[in-house]
Amino acid sequence: MKNKKQVMISIKGLPFFSDNEEDAYELLTDGEYLQTENTSTFSYYESGLTGLGGVLTTFNVENDSITLCRGDGSAGDMIFSENQKHHFLYNTPVGAVMLGIDTHKITKDINDDGGNIEIRYDIEVDNITVSKNMFKINIRSLPQ
Repeated sequence: MKNKKQVMISIKGLPFFSDNEEDAYELLTDGEYLQTENTSTFSYYESGLTGLGGVLTTFNVENDSITLCRGDGSAGDMIFSENQKHHFLYNTPVGAVMLGIDTHKITKDINDDGGNIEIRYDIEVDNITVSKNMFKINIRSLPQ
Protein backbone atom coordinates (compact mmCIF):
# COMPACT_ATOMS: atom_id res chain seq x y z
CA MET A 1 0.00 0.00 0.00
CA LYS A 2 1.33 3.43 -0.90
CA ASN A 3 1.47 6.29 1.58
CA LYS A 4 -0.72 9.35 1.39
CA LYS A 5 1.10 12.43 0.19
CA GLN A 6 0.57 16.00 1.24
CA VAL A 7 -0.45 17.99 -1.82
CA MET A 8 -1.61 21.38 -3.01
CA ILE A 9 -4.97 21.16 -4.77
CA SER A 10 -6.28 23.76 -7.19
CA ILE A 11 -9.89 23.43 -8.33
CA LYS A 12 -10.92 25.97 -10.91
CA GLY A 13 -14.57 26.18 -11.93
CA LEU A 14 -15.45 27.83 -15.20
CA PRO A 15 -18.83 28.24 -16.89
CA PHE A 16 -18.82 25.98 -19.96
CA PHE A 17 -19.99 28.81 -22.21
CA SER A 18 -17.02 31.02 -21.32
CA ASP A 19 -13.30 30.75 -21.97
CA ASN A 20 -12.78 34.00 -20.06
CA GLU A 21 -10.64 33.21 -17.02
CA GLU A 22 -12.23 36.20 -15.25
CA ASP A 23 -15.50 34.21 -15.06
CA ALA A 24 -13.72 31.42 -13.17
CA TYR A 25 -13.56 30.77 -9.47
CA GLU A 26 -10.66 28.93 -7.88
CA LEU A 27 -10.18 27.02 -4.67
CA LEU A 28 -6.56 26.55 -3.63
CA THR A 29 -6.04 24.34 -0.60
CA ASP A 30 -3.76 21.75 0.91
CA GLY A 31 -4.90 18.16 1.13
CA GLU A 32 -3.94 14.51 0.84
CA TYR A 33 -3.42 12.34 -2.24
CA LEU A 34 -3.14 8.59 -2.65
CA GLN A 35 -2.74 6.63 -5.86
CA THR A 36 -3.22 2.87 -5.92
CA GLU A 37 -3.34 0.48 -8.86
CA ASN A 38 -6.98 1.26 -9.77
CA THR A 39 -7.89 4.48 -7.97
CA SER A 40 -6.51 7.92 -7.23
CA THR A 41 -8.02 9.71 -4.25
CA PHE A 42 -7.53 13.26 -3.08
CA SER A 43 -9.26 15.03 -0.23
CA TYR A 44 -9.30 18.33 1.60
CA TYR A 45 -11.28 20.15 4.28
CA GLU A 46 -13.57 22.91 3.04
CA SER A 47 -13.00 26.40 4.41
CA GLY A 48 -15.67 28.71 5.80
CA LEU A 49 -15.49 30.69 2.54
CA THR A 50 -17.20 27.84 0.66
CA GLY A 51 -20.10 27.71 3.11
CA LEU A 52 -19.07 24.17 4.07
CA GLY A 53 -16.39 24.96 6.65
CA GLY A 54 -14.79 21.86 8.18
CA VAL A 55 -16.48 19.39 5.80
CA LEU A 56 -14.17 16.77 4.27
CA THR A 57 -14.42 16.66 0.46
CA THR A 58 -13.03 13.62 -1.35
CA PHE A 59 -12.58 12.90 -5.06
CA ASN A 60 -12.24 9.22 -6.04
CA VAL A 61 -10.81 8.93 -9.55
CA GLU A 62 -11.30 5.56 -11.24
CA ASN A 63 -10.86 4.39 -14.83
CA ASP A 64 -14.38 5.28 -16.00
CA SER A 65 -15.66 7.74 -13.39
CA ILE A 66 -14.90 10.38 -10.79
CA THR A 67 -16.96 10.59 -7.60
CA LEU A 68 -17.08 13.73 -5.47
CA CYS A 69 -18.14 12.98 -1.86
CA ARG A 70 -18.75 15.61 0.79
CA GLY A 71 -18.85 14.90 4.51
CA ASP A 72 -21.01 11.99 5.52
CA GLY A 73 -22.63 11.75 2.09
CA SER A 74 -25.95 13.22 3.20
CA ALA A 75 -25.60 16.03 0.63
CA GLY A 76 -25.38 13.48 -2.18
CA ASP A 77 -22.37 12.18 -4.09
CA MET A 78 -21.71 13.69 -7.50
CA ILE A 79 -20.71 11.01 -10.01
CA PHE A 80 -19.03 12.07 -13.23
CA SER A 81 -19.01 9.37 -15.95
CA GLU A 82 -18.31 10.39 -19.52
CA ASN A 83 -21.44 10.39 -21.71
CA GLN A 84 -23.62 9.28 -18.80
CA LYS A 85 -26.12 11.01 -16.58
CA HIS A 86 -26.29 10.41 -12.83
CA HIS A 87 -28.93 11.71 -10.44
CA PHE A 88 -28.53 12.43 -6.77
CA LEU A 89 -30.56 13.94 -3.96
CA TYR A 90 -29.06 17.22 -2.77
CA ASN A 91 -30.12 18.39 0.69
CA THR A 92 -30.63 22.10 1.25
CA PRO A 93 -31.76 23.97 4.37
CA VAL A 94 -35.31 24.10 2.94
CA GLY A 95 -35.49 20.51 1.67
CA ALA A 96 -34.03 18.07 -0.82
CA VAL A 97 -33.88 18.53 -4.58
CA MET A 98 -33.09 15.94 -7.25
CA LEU A 99 -30.17 17.03 -9.39
CA GLY A 100 -28.61 15.45 -12.44
CA ILE A 101 -25.00 15.47 -13.56
CA ASP A 102 -24.59 14.92 -17.30
CA THR A 103 -20.86 14.49 -17.98
CA HIS A 104 -19.66 15.21 -21.50
CA LYS A 105 -15.89 14.79 -21.22
CA ILE A 106 -13.27 13.75 -18.68
CA THR A 107 -9.56 14.28 -19.34
CA LYS A 108 -7.04 12.86 -16.85
CA ASP A 109 -3.26 12.99 -16.67
CA ILE A 110 -2.39 11.74 -13.18
CA ASN A 111 0.43 9.74 -11.62
CA ASP A 112 1.97 9.05 -8.20
CA ASP A 113 2.77 12.74 -7.69
CA GLY A 114 -0.60 14.19 -8.75
CA GLY A 115 -1.49 15.70 -12.09
CA ASN A 116 -4.40 17.29 -13.93
CA ILE A 117 -8.08 16.49 -14.39
CA GLU A 118 -10.65 18.31 -16.49
CA ILE A 119 -14.38 17.57 -16.28
CA ARG A 120 -17.02 19.12 -18.57
CA TYR A 121 -20.57 18.60 -17.33
CA ASP A 122 -24.10 19.97 -17.10
CA ILE A 123 -26.19 20.29 -13.95
CA GLU A 124 -29.87 19.50 -14.40
CA VAL A 125 -32.97 20.04 -12.31
CA ASP A 126 -35.98 17.96 -13.36
CA ASN A 127 -34.04 16.96 -16.51
CA ILE A 128 -33.64 20.60 -17.56
CA THR A 129 -30.08 21.91 -17.94
CA VAL A 130 -29.59 24.84 -15.58
CA SER A 131 -25.82 25.15 -15.76
CA LYS A 132 -22.98 24.10 -18.08
CA ASN A 133 -19.68 23.79 -16.22
CA MET A 134 -16.05 22.77 -16.28
CA PHE A 135 -13.71 21.80 -13.45
CA LYS A 136 -9.96 22.11 -13.99
CA ILE A 137 -8.17 20.33 -11.15
CA ASN A 138 -4.45 20.33 -10.48
CA ILE A 139 -2.87 18.21 -7.73
CA ARG A 140 0.82 18.64 -6.98
CA SER A 141 3.02 17.17 -4.28
CA LEU A 142 4.38 19.43 -1.59
CA PRO A 143 8.10 19.27 -0.78
CA GLN A 144 8.82 16.74 1.97
